[in-house]
Amino acid sequence: MSLAAPVRRPRSSWSRRHRTGLTVSITVAFTIALVVVLFSRRHEFVAALETAPLWMLALAACLQAVALVSRSEAWLVCVSAAGGTVSRRRLYRASSMGSLASVLSSQLATAARIAVLRRSNADQSPRVPALIAAEAPIIAVEAALAALTSFTLVGPLGLPLWLPLVCILVTGGILLALGRLAGRRRQGFCSGLAVLRSTRGRARVIGFVLIAVFAQILRNWLMLRTLGVDASIFDAIAVLIAMVTFSQLPIGPSVGAAAFVMILGANGLAVTAAAGVLLTVTGTVGALGFAAWAGVDHIVRFRRTPALT
Repeated sequence: MSLAAPVRRPRSSWSRRHRTGLTVSITVAFTIALVVVLFSRRHEFVAALETAPLWMLALAACLQAVALVSRSEAWLVCVSAAGGTVSRRRLYRASSMGSLASVLSSQLATAARIAVLRRSNADQSPRVPALIAAEAPIIAVEAALAALTSFTLVGPLGLPLWLPLVCILVTGGILLALGRLAGRRRQGFCSGLAVLRSTRGRARVIGFVLIAVFAQILRNWLMLRTLGVDASIFDAIAVLIAMVTFSQLPIGPSVGAAAFVMILGANGLAVTAAAGVLLTVTGTVGALGFAAWAGVDHIVRFRRTPALT
């Protein structure tokens, strides 16, 4: 009589399942906590939601689409500089999948668009390490813009006055280090930094990122003003920085409400939370619109030239 050896599951699979479970648990717990806090102000919250006109919600969704397309164009510049020959349309399709995943997590968004691009265009896109590195110039520009405007967080969060200067110095050092690394090493992972070797490439990335960031700031400001919050452009910038920071945490769609409440909660907890919820909803609609275009474009091109798509 022989006993079969127990089947051992791969350790990576076990840890992946537990990480997913932890992420879902944190997301649900954070959402429940936010609902509990807002429950006593539910009537104000609902009234604030009903204040926003449909045209404003449509405009917010369109601005989100503009931001997604602009960031996708910046990604195309970085991928092309890294040796990729993938077309704009195909890269946009991959980017649209990342935009949907960004509703849950920014890390998931990056992984999704890289995975889709490699799966659908392996011969025309750089390898995964280079694609990961190609995200660095975009993130570095976004971080530099956040550092330059981090003074907007001093008042709402009671931060020390010297902190923005530290942020600027740190991000400046990171940009300098990335530039030197791109110049010294040109193979493997560092090939994804190739865009930093070109003045034109750097300018294009910065330009497209600026368009995306300005669209997001305008979304925040218009939503706050529409709901009656006396917010300035600086407040809208502070909210955006908070949203980007929170998006690094596994708290899912609650990012918008959490950021608005943290920065502008003193102006009314219910109305600021409502602004955050509406921003998340319109952002999701904008991402769905981008993904819908990508799906329709893929179907149309597949029917026209099935051998090439």
